[in-house]
Amino acid sequence: PPLALMCSPEEAIFCLLGFLSILCCHWGGCCARTDLPVSSCRCDPGWEGKYCEQCVRMPGCLHGTCHQPWQCICDNGWADIHICEHELPCQNGAECVYDGDGEYSCLCPEGFHGKDCERKTGPCEKAGFPCRNGGQCQDENGFARNFTCRCLAGFVGALCENDVDDCLMRPCANGASCHDGINRFSCLCQVGFEGRFCTINIDDCASRPCKNGAKCYDRINDFDCLCPDGFTGKTCEVSTPEPTWTVVTGRRVANHSEKASGGGLLKISVKEVVTQRDAGLSESQLVTVLVFGILTAALVLVTILLMLRNRQRGRRRSNWCQSPSQAARKLQEQECQVGMLNTVMVEPRKTTEL
Repeated sequence: PPLALMCSPEEAIFCLLGFLSILCCHWGGCCARTDLPVSSCRCDPGWEGKYCEQCVRMPGCLHGTCHQPWQCICDNGWADIHICEHELPCQNGAECVYDGDGEYSCLCPEGFHGKDCERKTGPCEKAGFPCRNGGQCQDENGFARNFTCRCLAGFVGALCENDVDDCLMRPCANGASCHDGINRFSCLCQVGFEGRFCTINIDDCASRPCKNGAKCYDRINDFDCLCPDGFTGKTCEVSTPEPTWTVVTGRRVANHSEKASGGGLLKISVKEVVTQRDAGLSESQLVTVLVFGILTAALVLVTILLMLRNRQRGRRRSNWCQSPSQAARKLQEQECQVGMLNTVMVEPRKTTEL
């Protein structure tokens, strides 16, 4: 028997010092402290005797023994009729038959089955247990009017016949293709991506492909190197010496290695040529300057013409005011004064508007 678990810590310490601790705890009890010089055994439920070495038999077991508590192993010549006569295990009007050694069987009426005739031939059996893909048919042990299928994860439908499309929500990213499984999916990633959902961009700069101190920039399945001055190439592995230019009679001739012959030749670098080229105006800038120049000249010409026109009007009015007619001289003087006043007031306004 297993060691007893009913002893308190104080009792266990006390029993370790006594002789009965080995006997009691090895069976079905504990050593209990008493006022007597010799302690006694306190038995667990289902055990009895001086050292708790005897199991308690099933109630009503008269001619039998036990190896574990609440058993009844009948002696030779005696039969156990207690189960069928008192417990009545068979259900739904079934007849109980004793088979010996404490075993029994039930003679089920038509339409019932099971160990105790507890199950009825219901919709599940009549339909031949139709649930598919591992689904469990349920009909309340045959007493329900209709059956239902309890589907495993990944299947739906009245008979669990449909596999759920796990790719319906498009879980795979970055152009990956989704492959549906049973209650699962898998993503086939495009080149340059990894991970369960293909959301991780593989770091192409992890291997440090750029050389000569160049800075690496990760791309999708690619990388770019920002080369320092004097280097070029995919990984900045090519050294590029700075070229020189030789000016001969107004022409530039590239010369990377040979020295110019003659003392009258002038050497300039590529940077100087680019600087001189950038110092001039581009074609678009020249067109812009030309258009603004033409508009300015036209505006000045119109202003001059208006000024000359106003001056001629003033001269005509002055000549008319000097007319020798005596009969209308007084009227002319008034009109001339009014005309001169208008001229003085109008000319500055027109000039201002121009």
